[in-house]
Amino acid sequence: MIFWLASYPKSGNTWLRALISSYYYTHDGIFNPLKLKNIPQFPEKLFFKSFSYNKKDVLSTAKLWLKAQEVINLDKKIKFFKTHNFLGSLDGNNFTNKKNTIGGIYIVRDPRNVITSMKNHFELNYEDALNFMLNEKKFTYDFHKKEDFSDFQFISSWEKNFQSWKNQKLFNLKFIRYEDLMNETFFVFKEIVEFINYTCNFDKNFIKKKAINSIQSTTFEKLKKIEIKKGFSEAISSKKNNNKIPFFFMGADNDWKKILQKDFKNKLNIKFNACLKELNYK
Repeated sequence: MIFWLASYPKSGNTWLRALISSYYYTHDGIFNPLKLKNIPQFPEKLFFKSFSYNKKDVLSTAKLWLKAQEVINLDKKIKFFKTHNFLGSLDGNNFTNKKNTIGGIYIVRDPRNVITSMKNHFELNYEDALNFMLNEKKFTYDFHKKEDFSDFQFISSWEKNFQSWKNQKLFNLKFIRYEDLMNETFFVFKEIVEFINYTCNFDKNFIKKKAINSIQSTTFEKLKKIEIKKGFSEAISSKKNNNKIPFFFMGADNDWKKILQKDFKNKLNIKFNACLKELNYK
């Protein structure tokens, strides 16, 4: 069965996976970048290799979402998967169902901080980044592979993405804010571990020392140092010069109140007003 680690892009998913991979896939909780491979992304081309589909057709792999998950689940083991996909139906194709999913965690982040990371990651200006986040038909794929949409992910808009997961009734889901994980890391991570253990029927008690090691070895500063020294597998290449765009960009310095111009702040507050209230963002 699949346990999802879901989010809109640039919302803390990688940090969440670093924490979880350190806790569940090491003996001492010390982060090892190689362990992130235990939490692969879905959808991804790798999981459609046993099927016949048209890689030039944007929607072709969407028809295989459930079938691919059924293959993944043949061994009847619990597996963690990262996704940015909208949770719902696309052209009549459901992203997942009760048969294939046991539970999940969704991490949401203040959109006024997401936008700065989006701007950097996708090499956009602020207006284009905002339009990206508001686009309910938005999808991502590996743009370096011409006419190959095998890594297609339908993310929709920032609002539709988080609401599709937050309001679903298919399976047990823990919904967390990135800011809470940042400000109360130990307590929120303890809740996450206990939720996973309960949902997945893991016969394990919370191990405090292992959790502390997981937290201390996955700080933004340490992850950034690892990327500078060894690179980072999820960093994408620039469209301009093919150099890698730094994945770990600003960390705690990404503060919309200090970075954004007044007029643009006001624009974001208006655009996301209802969601900011719903998520208790000031």
